[in-house]
Amino acid sequence: MRREDIRNIAIIAHVDHGKTTLVDGMLKQAGIFRLNQQVRERVMDSIDLEREKGITIMAKNTAVEYNGVKINIVDTPGHADFGGEVERTLKMVDGVLLLVDASEGPLPQTRFVLKKALELKLPPVLVINKIDRADARIQGVLNEVYDLFIDLDATEEQLQFPIVYTNAKAGIAKLNIDDDSENLKPLFDFILKTVPAPEINKDGVLQLLVTNIDYNDYVGRLAIGRIFSGAIKVGDNVAVINSKGNPVRTKITSVYTFQGLEKIEAKETSVGDIVALAGIEGINIGDTITDVERPMPLPRIKVDEPTISMVFSVNTSPFAGKEGRFVTSRNIRERLEKELLYNVSIKVDFDNADSFKVMGRGELQLAILIEMMRREGYELSVSMPETITKEINGALHEPMELLIIDVPEEFVGVVTQQVGMRKGKMQKMQSDHRSGGHGRVRLEFRIPSRGLIGFRSHFLTDTKGTGLLNHLFDGYEPWHGPMSKRQTGALVADRPGKSTTYALYHLQPRGTLFIKEGTSVYEGMIIGENSRDNDLDVNVTKEKKLTNMRAASADDTIQLIPPRMLNLEQALEFIKEDELVEATPQSIRLRKRVLEANKRPKTKV
Repeated sequence: MRREDIRNIAIIAHVDHGKTTLVDGMLKQAGIFRLNQQVRERVMDSIDLEREKGITIMAKNTAVEYNGVKINIVDTPGHADFGGEVERTLKMVDGVLLLVDASEGPLPQTRFVLKKALELKLPPVLVINKIDRADARIQGVLNEVYDLFIDLDATEEQLQFPIVYTNAKAGIAKLNIDDDSENLKPLFDFILKTVPAPEINKDGVLQLLVTNIDYNDYVGRLAIGRIFSGAIKVGDNVAVINSKGNPVRTKITSVYTFQGLEKIEAKETSVGDIVALAGIEGINIGDTITDVERPMPLPRIKVDEPTISMVFSVNTSPFAGKEGRFVTSRNIRERLEKELLYNVSIKVDFDNADSFKVMGRGELQLAILIEMMRREGYELSVSMPETITKEINGALHEPMELLIIDVPEEFVGVVTQQVGMRKGKMQKMQSDHRSGGHGRVRLEFRIPSRGLIGFRSHFLTDTKGTGLLNHLFDGYEPWHGPMSKRQTGALVADRPGKSTTYALYHLQPRGTLFIKEGTSVYEGMIIGENSRDNDLDVNVTKEKKLTNMRAASADDTIQLIPPRMLNLEQALEFIKEDELVEATPQSIRLRKRVLEANKRPKTKV
């Protein structure tokens, strides 16, 4: 038997192909918002960082009602760094909407999330979005999607996927590209028709898999998950099966279901629905809530292993404690312990007292964590990202990435050279014939993960901002040998003080500056990139000597080149092994590990 009044779906896609915008349209057309209600765009992206970067970081669920059927919708991240979010949310659903841009076609993260969905035998509905684009190439994209399915060993049944064409921004869906349509009704009808209703066994033993954790100021921690068997109501005594397999008896104090963006209190709910439960202390993602008398745990969520690590430590610079509220190692430890409760794809080594090795799926994922922490008032120092190696059959292996690059033809040479220097090997090269061709080329490489550390900023510079870069974890290979990091040295302040226009003007020929005049500096702080390969200690506080011959307006004519102000991700990409990023609520600074110049080993000039 199936529960026909519910459908559970996830929307999966590459970054920026329009998932969250489509969910916005579905919410609006299902009447979740009042007619006169002001609703911001991408309403599901509730975290400030998500709205700023235009990407979904945390998976979220909502629900709409259509023709008497409740449709639970999960909006998943499209970036491979947040794979842990994708893996656990797919456990909650019975089908997926695979959203693909009508011009860009399937990209690496499309492959990543689709592979996970096909492994779980989830039936897909293909949604070709942004059909209004001037460079849309719908038939070409459709062929690429079929190729991708075949490449991922899809079954004959999975290859018979239905297709819907949408313009999510305008809130329009069509079954045929030439149809007239004014709304998303064809998409809603397709979901009810093609996504299977959840199987029900109301008399079965209660089984609920916890796939997310939320927090409410009034009721405390909320365990979010899908009921796979049985029913649950307020006041029930249940057993929680933790990671060690031990049942812990507890009582349900509140039950919530989802409606639009709200959690609605319910007395009871049953198999097939996605719910939030309150009153369970110490519950974690992956735990099973089950019957006390007949406990039956579900398989725990497995997530891809971390491939990148950084060391988070206490800020020890001369400016420590001046800008943040949480500055001790105990503060940082508690914040990381809290992160582990929500984030299944991050691991932390707490062996050291004041520094913690944080491991994740990529630079972006860890940069987002650091950015969140500094916005919450934390101060910390972060080391250079490093890849996590493992020993296989007695030999050292390192993680590999599938790197897909889309660039104008004139940059193919320089990009190929840069990737080659980082031990990347080309696997495929094809011209892009969008709208008669724009002279763009798509390149595929297999490259060690460490080769991508610091690559993005160089790539954007080399391609004058016109290149697109995406990568995806692609297994392990034997260690590829030493690899050159940054080819240039650093300009390092040799004394504390404030930078002056006069000093910076005379340092401009030496390289690229990262600070402007009037910036407070300390000895060992990196203030720029040297154009040569050695580090250079410089005095940025130097004032022009006053003489009685000096013209009053002499300094007014000095023109400084605007500095290159690094954001957090660029700073993490820039640093070498002997350097750190100092992240505070107000500043991102670069520094040497050893601040005193006379204690640092000298590099040969």
